[in-house]
Amino acid sequence: MDLSPSNFLYSHVGFWLRFVSNHVSHAFKLKVEAHGVTVAEWVVLRTLFDAGQLNPSDIADQIGMTRGAISKLVDRVVAKKLVKCTVEKGDRRYQSLVLTPAGRKLVPTLAALADRNDAEFFNHLSEKQRHDLIELLKEIVHRRQLKEVPIS
Repeated sequence: MDLSPSNFLYSHVGFWLRFVSNHVSHAFKLKVEAHGVTVAEWVVLRTLFDAGQLNPSDIADQIGMTRGAISKLVDRVVAKKLVKCTVEKGDRRYQSLVLTPAGRKLVPTLAALADRNDAEFFNHLSEKQRHDLIELLKEIVHRRQLKEVPIS
């Protein structure tokens, strides 16, 4: 890889953010898929783990996805017996979601993988450097009013 300053592509911050992000995301994807879930499913499981019980539209709002995308994700985690879906009032539009015992058991395992993945990429940075990097990225998120959680 030609990292010289004359290489126009490598002079962009966005290039380096994407380069690192792709590698961090791919490594995490491989880790969670080894446990039978996708990154998107992991985000749903983690959201339910923290909340206890939600309906699909609440999850969609929290993670910035469409109702249709959440519906497909919910169907997948229900089929994997990680989430239990209760239809309220006999109408599929009113659903309540909770983790099954298997889902509740899996989340801490996946959370540990997320921590390990983070450590593999960023532990060489000092605590101050990690803090400063997070704060800089949060500033960009705030200034650009970014809302959607990237899960792909």
